[in-house]
Amino acid sequence: MRFRDRAQAGRALAARLCAHHEEGSLPGPLAVLALPRGGVPVADEVARALDAPLDVLVARKVGAPFQRELAVGALAGDDPPLFDERTLERLGLTPADLTAEVERERAELRRRTERYGRGRTAPELADRTVVVVDDGLATGATARAALRSLRRRRPRHLTLAVPVCSRQAARLLHEEATDLVALHQPEPFEAVGLWYQDFGQLTDDDVLRVLAEHDRRARRPAARAVPGD
Repeated sequence: MRFRDRAQAGRALAARLCAHHEEGSLPGPLAVLALPRGGVPVADEVARALDAPLDVLVARKVGAPFQRELAVGALAGDDPPLFDERTLERLGLTPADLTAEVERERAELRRRTERYGRGRTAPELADRTVVVVDDGLATGATARAALRSLRRRRPRHLTLAVPVCSRQAARLLHEEATDLVALHQPEPFEAVGLWYQDFGQLTDDDVLRVLAEHDRRARRPAARAVPGD
């Protein structure tokens, strides 16, 4: 199973989540948070279907100094880095060895948070059901850091929802969220991008465009029912 693009994946995920909402396993009030950048177009479809506010939560992977694509930890919010102790031990690394990487990713996290949040009011999350959305999970490192950071904002129910994830990530993240909704858990997994026909890299402008369109929809007055319709 491969998704055409992130929007199509988002609609498929939204259909599953709407069914959960109707069954009562996804109680309102709802808020949807996207992990940017790739999770934003997926989350937009989810927020639209659930008629919920949409915002972003920036989380950053901390890579190994000699191979930045290899996740050894992650950052979210102002929390300290969350490291994968087993991976550090296997690579012969300590948190002190990653100081430069953490500082670099912390700076990028703050830059993105400021840019995406400028002029927008963050939704209240306390006592809400919060649905955290990404386009896929390979290791689950950034999602794990994001979920732990979100707990400080006292949501009542925390659901992690993705179109596709590895079984390793699913096992890790079941302990971090109230619920995990994943449409597909293929084995072998390898990489998120393999499960999309179009997995083009997104920019900050793409993120801001989706958020602006969501805000415009939210401000439109609801259509009034006409007697006799």
